Amino acid sequence: MKHHFFICALLLAGSMAALAESHLPPAGPPQPQGKPVARVNGAALTDRDLLREMYAIFPYARVHNGGFPQAMEPDIRKGALKMIVFEELVYQEALRRKLTVLPAKMQRAMADFHKQFSTEAEFQSFLKTDLNGSRELLRAKVRRSLLIEQMLKTEVTSKALVSVAEAKVYYDKNPERFKTPESFSLQTISILPPPNANPSQLLDVRKRAEEALRQSKTTKSYEEFGMLAEKISEDDYRVVMGDHKAVDRTKLPPQVVQAALTMKPGEMSGLIQVDQAFTVVRLNAHSAPGMQKFAEVKGDLAKQLEKIKTEQLRSGLDRKLRATAKVEEL
Repeated sequence: MKHHFFICALLLAGSMAALAESHLPPAGPPQPQGKPVARVNGAALTDRDLLREMYAIFPYARVHNGGFPQAMEPDIRKGALKMIVFEELVYQEALRRKLTVLPAKMQRAMADFHKQFSTEAEFQSFLKTDLNGSRELLRAKVRRSLLIEQMLKTEVTSKALVSVAEAKVYYDKNPERFKTPESFSLQTISILPPPNANPSQLLDVRKRAEEALRQSKTTKSYEEFGMLAEKISEDDYRVVMGDHKAVDRTKLPPQVVQAALTMKPGEMSGLIQVDQAFTVVRLNAHSAPGMQKFAEVKGDLAKQLEKIKTEQLRSGLDRKLRATAKVEEL
């Protein structure tokens, strides 16, 4: 049964995910009270700060009665707490360095923040609920955010930039990463047996598979085969016209590989048996193993390297700032 995943894996994965979620209902919406959850060099961070960051990490909770999935909430909370402590450390370092915000930039930021609210009444409600109606407190919050942004730009963003030359050095030193395996782009129409099928049921599967083969042979294009797959196929790929896209040769059952090697693009196989299931394959493309060219990958590679470098710099900055700070998680 080791190749049965070829026609059932996505269906099984989807079912398991749905089953898991059904047993993990979201917790009720949190009710922050302004209670301190951490202190950084004496500066208190509250449950309101924490909740805002938790929503930033998992925004779906806002439309799900404000609650977080019970199994995920501890990790979301842990990540959010780490982030708000980090931001406070960065803010305090910005103050220590006497960084400033230009008046024009401050004015633009205040206006941009105001635009996030659909109505003036909504803005006033936020001001009253979260900031006791104080515009000065709002200005302080916005200024704090701009100083954090400025500090991170200096210590992280600008230092994380990766040039084309740096990306090329990585490309040359890591050729294995850019090799492309032999692959087959194909569509399938599959007929599956029921669990613990008896001989009579297996005979029925065979008959239905032969009828599926007969109908598939009448199709003359990707679209026609795909429409038939949507209608009669029993594997999970039926919802995408039976299209598996490009599949690494090593991930295909040997029966499918053997058939595909004898076919030209646009041709269909006969009936292929994989364990107790049957499938018909339409080959769309056969790609030989090769190597991605640097010109093809340099854009995405630079972004990936920048992301890695950014995380390294952020972690390093966090460690450096924590080394001389007093951080208490309450």
